[in-house]
Amino acid sequence: MRSYSDISVDTPSQGVQLIRLNRPEAHNALRTALLGELADALTEAEQDDQVRVIVLTGSEKVFAAGADIKEMAELNPVDIWKDKRPQHWNGIKAFQKPIITAVNGYCLGGGMELALCADIIIAGENAQFGQPEINLGIIPGAGGTQRLIRSVGKSLAMKLILSGEFINAREALAACLVAEVTQPELTLKRATELATTIASKSPVAVRIAKEAILAAYETPLSQGLELERKAFLFLASTEDRQEGIQAFMEKRVPQFKGQ
Repeated sequence: MRSYSDISVDTPSQGVQLIRLNRPEAHNALRTALLGELADALTEAEQDDQVRVIVLTGSEKVFAAGADIKEMAELNPVDIWKDKRPQHWNGIKAFQKPIITAVNGYCLGGGMELALCADIIIAGENAQFGQPEINLGIIPGAGGTQRLIRSVGKSLAMKLILSGEFINAREALAACLVAEVTQPELTLKRATELATTIASKSPVAVRIAKEAILAAYETPLSQGLELERKAFLFLASTEDRQEGIQAFMEKRVPQFKGQ
């Protein structure tokens, strides 16, 4: 495992690997180097059979306050055109295993776009979500205008992006932006517990399920149902399916191998 400066990566435990954003002096601002490290870490995790689920978090006071504005201010249009950030974002969103994000404190701008790339968000009571890019005369540029509307609907997405206002954890839960809200000191614990539960399931079935669910964003219902049916038939040929059924009949815990 390589060493990183902007993130920390723990050794996998029970199929779960913790990745923590680690720029406390900059409120975990997502500079290009951090995004590159995160994309690299996820590429490593993709190839590691010991990793079945990723838990991504920041600190107890801030998940990520947004992009690194100082870095952004130094870029001219040609620099932005040549920027490696889109490549890093593509690497992050291409990750095929589940990602659970544990969010405490501010989750703003690029930080919110990063959380939206995750599959499940667990939020602390102190979490604040927002897309304040409009205050800088710009718009979200890493998927915010596209993923947010798919999560919370047109009206709230318009409100957040056009006004730059924030919503709290309970509002985010009511809008289906997050899956659960916990006490701040329990956010990471709950995310890890959920990740451990998911990691105990068939890795093949989990990955196929994630793929099918994400396809629902971009396909008509009839096409999505066909994809689901084909995925279901594919899983019928796996050893994990045989093990799952056998374990159920024998009233024991299944031992899935991802085969």
